[in-house]
Amino acid sequence: MSEPIITSSLVLLDADAGDDAEAVIRRLAGLVGDDGRSSDPADLIDGALARESSSPTGLPGGIAIPHARAESVSVATLAMARLSKPVDFGAADGPADIVFLIAAPAGAGSEHMKVLSALARALVRPEFVQSLRDAPDSDSVVDLVTEAVTPAAKPEPAAAQAAQSSPATQSSPASQSVPAAQASTATVGAPRRTSILAVTACPTGIAHTYMAADALKLAADRADVDFAVETQGSSGTTPFTAQQLADADAVIFATDVGVKGRDRFAGKPLVESGVKRGINEPDTMIADAVAASTDPHARTVSAGESADRTDETEGAGIGIGGRLKQSLLTGVSYMIPFVAAGGLLMALGFLIAGYEIGSSTLSPDMSDGAYVALNNSLWNLPAGGLGQYIGGVSFAIGSTAMSLMVAVLAGYIAYAIADRPGIAPGFTAGVIAVTVGGGFIGGIVGGLIAGVIALWISRIPLPQWARGLQPVVIIPLIATLLTGAIMFMLLSRPLSWVNTELEDALNSMSGTSKVVLGVIIGLMMCFDLGGPVNKAAYAVGVAGLGAAGAGIAQWEFMAAVMAAGMVPPLALALATVVRPGLFTEPERENGKAAWLLGASFISEGAIPFAAADPLRVIPPMMLGGAVTGGLSMALGVQLRAPHGGVFVMFAMNGTWWKFLIAIVVGMVVAMIGVIAAKQLTTREPEKTLEAASS
Repeated sequence: MSEPIITSSLVLLDADAGDDAEAVIRRLAGLVGDDGRSSDPADLIDGALARESSSPTGLPGGIAIPHARAESVSVATLAMARLSKPVDFGAADGPADIVFLIAAPAGAGSEHMKVLSALARALVRPEFVQSLRDAPDSDSVVDLVTEAVTPAAKPEPAAAQAAQSSPATQSSPASQSVPAAQASTATVGAPRRTSILAVTACPTGIAHTYMAADALKLAADRADVDFAVETQGSSGTTPFTAQQLADADAVIFATDVGVKGRDRFAGKPLVESGVKRGINEPDTMIADAVAASTDPHARTVSAGESADRTDETEGAGIGIGGRLKQSLLTGVSYMIPFVAAGGLLMALGFLIAGYEIGSSTLSPDMSDGAYVALNNSLWNLPAGGLGQYIGGVSFAIGSTAMSLMVAVLAGYIAYAIADRPGIAPGFTAGVIAVTVGGGFIGGIVGGLIAGVIALWISRIPLPQWARGLQPVVIIPLIATLLTGAIMFMLLSRPLSWVNTELEDALNSMSGTSKVVLGVIIGLMMCFDLGGPVNKAAYAVGVAGLGAAGAGIAQWEFMAAVMAAGMVPPLALALATVVRPGLFTEPERENGKAAWLLGASFISEGAIPFAAADPLRVIPPMMLGGAVTGGLSMALGVQLRAPHGGVFVMFAMNGTWWKFLIAIVVGMVVAMIGVIAAKQLTTREPEKTLEAASS
């Protein structure tokens, strides 16, 4: 790399950098800015604080490694403080006196990531940390860190090479980095040692991923077991070989994100936790894995099993509520492409062939679009000519995609809970939900039931010979049977009743009650900007739109959903134009993109603003969304397309001008609100920069 990763100007020794983690991060980010490595330290500060709020970066031994990727960072950089007054960074054993701020460019390549991860690995070694505490000056710290992240290759003496016959002892982190997947072979003629594989991963893939890998490697050396680790981080991944997978006696997953290629480990005894446990308790995890390797009742990895992180170890996972939310969001996220593609193709059919293409005048059993597509061709055009035929085909394709919506929702809810073997019972549950009239609600219930049953079956201990059949035959077969039986025999009538009551309630709303519903829709769409509350309102709108008896009430609901969801990015884009001084340079750049995102009905375009300043951004957005939602309902805006923003105004039954009025009014209200909120407690970019470098 052309520039050193750390210089003496980026080191503070025996300094009082503040009373809390935020103050230390601001001080170190200021050093990065002063050194010309960040064009906007506020951007780096926001990223590091966001990472800190999601998971504290304090580590055992008085160390902290706050880190972030930022657009403003031009080169991979380390800034270090040795504090005279230790500061709490959330470590279990107390405050930290050695703090490294890791600043990575947003588009950092693998070489940058390898250098940064090398530091994380070095910090696992007590002797390295002690040398930092004993360093007499900044130059000594720079030399220590530079040597740690760019170790010189030194030939080993022949005697030392002969003494190290196992790769598990050849790659000690004290001298070199652990390969992402290293061979594990025992000494010829010696009794076979226990072989453990581990996967480590964290959300950013910069530090914790590699620290956990090295901590587990050292623990494996102490326990005298063969060990290999696959780090699924930012510097790339080298997967395990087929031989390593075959020889493994047990597997450790120390991850905060999903394991890539989980199916490879099917049937192997499993020890699983969050990535920080791999750093804090590596010896315990290795011991647990060794014990699991000989325990016939140990939990095993199944291709149909999702992460189960219910222990109380710090960072070990999330509770039932969090798991439920993740499962529902997974189902919705997989459903949206079907909805977007199907809905837009249906809208295109309306545009080409008219709204009549969605009626059932030609056949009582199907829409006119489906009838035209099935009974005509380019060589046998219908009475309406080529336009009617093309429009009918487009509508038929779109309605087919939309008809898969509930099945996909249920299937991927089950997938999120039980992985791949949950898909078959989940999809079946979704189709049954549609068959019995349970609709969208039935799909959610069916997906949850299918996922839980599949997960439960995956935990039944089976003989080794049967474990290979478990994910591909046993779980799908039994889970599909049980889920289908429950849906048909116990839940069909209750689900149908609930769905019918919801549709009747929506259809009966008028006047004031309809406006109140619009306000509620607007608040939900703008509360978390693409999160679970936003997705819940959107999913209800789409479900109504796809219902067989969809009419004016459902079209008005969908219009309010889309109009309110467009408000936040458009309002913030407008605010950056009206009062640019209230926003940082990155925010002003985000504002340019937010125009198109908002116009396309992508609420997530407002997330960069909300993440940086949630208390002064989200409430004004909710106010604007509520105004738009209520106004859309009051004006009777109708929309037959589930996505597209201003690009599907042709699907608004002639109410497109009312749609624009509702959006513009809400956008202006939200813009005034966010400007007023920022002016009340002004956080000018210049002041933020000054604070960062003081």
